[in-house]
Amino acid sequence: MGRATAEYLSKHDFIVYAGTRSIKNLEDLNHKNIIPIYLDITDQESIDKVTGLIYKEHKQIDVLINNAGYGLVSTVEDVTEEEMLSQFNINVFGVLRVCKAVIPIMREKEDGVIVNISSFLGKIGLPLLTMYNSSKYAVEGITDSLRYELKEFNIRVHSIMPGFFDTNFARGNLVTNAKTFDKNSAYSSLVSNLAPVIVEQINSGNSAVEIGEMILEVINNDKFPARATIGDKAKKFIPMRRELSDEDFERRVREHYNI
Repeated sequence: MGRATAEYLSKHDFIVYAGTRSIKNLEDLNHKNIIPIYLDITDQESIDKVTGLIYKEHKQIDVLINNAGYGLVSTVEDVTEEEMLSQFNINVFGVLRVCKAVIPIMREKEDGVIVNISSFLGKIGLPLLTMYNSSKYAVEGITDSLRYELKEFNIRVHSIMPGFFDTNFARGNLVTNAKTFDKNSAYSSLVSNLAPVIVEQINSGNSAVEIGEMILEVINNDKFPARATIGDKAKKFIPMRRELSDEDFERRVREHYNI
């Protein structure tokens, strides 16, 4: 999603600083408006260095897109302390760290847009994805609170909640817990039923370009809603979540995923 968005915005005349831990992965992005830059969102010094360089060059940062993240697939029983902390360190604390660095620059100009890439799983739960779910629930909370906190400085904060998209997420950004995926696990039946379905739905999901299109709409429309869903699964489940009781919604999810 980040790569597709960088390409899409660069073609619409935005100068895009594409933060990455591996510059090599972005060497084929040859558009003059894309500037790959090393960024580790688990390291506040790395973030401050990048924002400082951008500010020195442009004296402003107009848009921040918090896109980095990954998914941990594990039961709560099996998850390790290291896995829990890593999931939140990137998906939640990373968002907070980058916001912490960028907000003063936007506040100085009294102008800016922050877009948090969340997930439709930030509003609904699924088994085996408790850590990922809860991290995205946290991103939704961050979005809600920052909207109040930054309104008087004319800084807009939005959340985009994608469904399943055909990205590198299932191929490279899913981390599995060894105990949960052991053939002798007490949860082996759940894993064998659900995990392949989720991976298949991700790999056959919507095109990531749609995310870039929506982000451009967010930037250009100062009346854009606080959050928006995108992708087939998000558009199906989020409205259903609003309309049904907790128990009825849970029943529908169980039926849909045969769990």
